[in-house]
Parts: sequence; structure tokens; C-alpha cells
Amino acid sequence: MAKKINLLINLPPTFFTVPWLAPHFKRLAKLGTVRQTSHNTPEEIAPDLAWADAVVMWSWPVIDEKMLDSAGGLDYLGQINAAGATARACLARKVPHSEARHCWSPAVAEMGLTLMLAGLRKTSHYHAAMRAGTEPWVGAFPAEVDPMERQLTGRAVGIVGFGGIGRRLAELLRPFDVDLRVHDPFVPSSAVKPYGGRTAPLLELVRKSEVLVLCAANIESARHLLDTAEIAALRPGCVLVNIGRSMLINMPALVERLRKNDMVAMLDVFDKEPLEKDSVLRTLPNAFLTPHRAGGIVESVVRAMDMLTGDLEAHLAGRKRRYAVTAKMAACFPA
Repeated sequence: MAKKINLLINLPPTFFTVPWLAPHFKRLAKLGTVRQTSHNTPEEIAPDLAWADAVVMWSWPVIDEKMLDSAGGLDYLGQINAAGATARACLARKVPHSEARHCWSPAVAEMGLTLMLAGLRKTSHYHAAMRAGTEPWVGAFPAEVDPMERQLTGRAVGIVGFGGIGRRLAELLRPFDVDLRVHDPFVPSSAVKPYGGRTAPLLELVRKSEVLVLCAANIESARHLLDTAEIAALRPGCVLVNIGRSMLINMPALVERLRKNDMVAMLDVFDKEPLEKDSVLRTLPNAFLTPHRAGGIVESVVRAMDMLTGDLEAHLAGRKRRYAVTAKMAACFPA
């Protein structure tokens, strides 16, 4: 019989109340003695961290080397998302560390496709107009058809960031026969070719894309990937989709470009969240906004818990973990 462990599960309080996660907590309870907590600071979590043999948590509080030294016998850390400091600390202290960031990828990629289609076909615009009773009905067909309402099939599409989200989005795009370009400094061209795409320098990708999707990693080197030069280079009529992080874009520069009303932005992430009530983005007719909903659906959370639970079970059984954090991955974690 496998040794029973002390297991700390540190997650937001509502994780422990939604019925669809109950089977996962029952599964974890079979592994030993469980403490369920919702600590937000290092001081709060320290006593329970010292007690635990294994921990399942989100990304906060950040577990650094000093905390690991105080933790004593910690033999597994499973996180939904991890900070770079935690990844490096676990590697340095040889604490088995698993991370479930790819739990979000399928849902985020589907949202990316949704926003691409919505931006091209103007579905959000038409919905709002129908609600207000101000919708335009085409009379003289086809003379009154807006040429900026377009199909996705055959379009030039650029994807910035080709991790789990970008690759899943590329799979979803296959039936649309798009002309796909990818920019990701961590990914070789050989990894893009099987998806029917090719790599390109960022500025070339920006200039050629009719639809541009941002899903790059949330790391400091990616800050303002779309800066003033790149935003100026966006082609007229471009549909820009951001399902990554707001920091990928110089937002004031994007606002100025949007004021020209010659492109469309489909934005799920913002510099400040919740978005300010008086944000200028709310007033721009060519900015379509969703409240950071790309990944946060039930299936994503269930997937995260299944990934971390499975890796803990594998670790205790001496099997290889599927979602282990490695030294090669360390550069891809946020600070």
C-alpha cells in the first residue's frame, strides 16, 4: 500500500463549493490527510507548507527558495499556473514541480477563432444594432454590402506565440485554408510546418496579416511586442485579436490607431482589469471587448485539476509526470 501523505490544497474558496470539482477533491483525499485552505500571502501559507508533503495550488502566494527551505519535506508542488520564481526555486531545490497552464489552451484557442470570425463578419456590431433597433438592412444588393465584412477562408492570418494556444488555434484554422504565418522566437520553423504555416519576422507578419492573433507567453521580453512601429504597420482592414495579455500591446498607441477607424480590435485582456468604466475603449466603434473570458470556463478548471491530480498520483507511484516543469521551460514563465 502506498504511503499516505499530508496534502495541502490551497485554492480560492469557491473551488471547494462548486459541485463539478467535488470528484477531484475526493480523488485527492484518497492519497492521505488533506488540508483545504485559501491563503493569499507567504505568512499565511507558511505553517501549512511546513506540514505538507505535497501541495496543489494556483500561482499565489509565490513560493520562492526561502519558503521551500522552510517547508522541509515538500516532495511535490502542483500549480495551475506558476511564477518564474517558483519554477526556478523548485528546479534549484529539486522539488518535483508540475504546472497545468495548458488547461486553458483549448478554450482560449476557441475564443480566438470566435473573435476572428466575429471581427470579420461584424456579428457583435449587428447584435448591438438589432438590440437598439438601429440595424442596417441591405436594400440595393450587392451595392450596399460592406466590403469589410469578409469570410475567414483564404485570409492571411498571423499568429504571435505558438505554444499550446497557438498550435490549437492553427489546428482549428485548417478547414479555412488560411495563409498562415507564425512568429515565436522559441519555436523553430520545423514545428510550424506540420500545421500548414511558416515562420516570419514580426514586422513582416504584421504587415501581411489580414487577421492577427496575439497569444504569446506572458514574459517580460514580450512586453509591447506590438509597439508603435508594429501598430502603424497593421494593414488597413486588419482584425487584431488579443487573447494573450494586454502587455503584448502598447495600448495608448493602439487607441490612437483605432481612432482612425481603419481596422478592428477584438480584445479580451486589458492593462487594468476590470476595465475602467470610463475607458476610451468602451467608446470606440471598432473596438469589441470581452471581459477576460477566453479561458475561464468549467472545462478548463476541471482539466487543470485532472492534470495536477494525475501528476501527483504518477509521482507517488514512481511514474513519469506528464506536466513536469523542466529547466528548458523556465524562460517561458512570467516573473
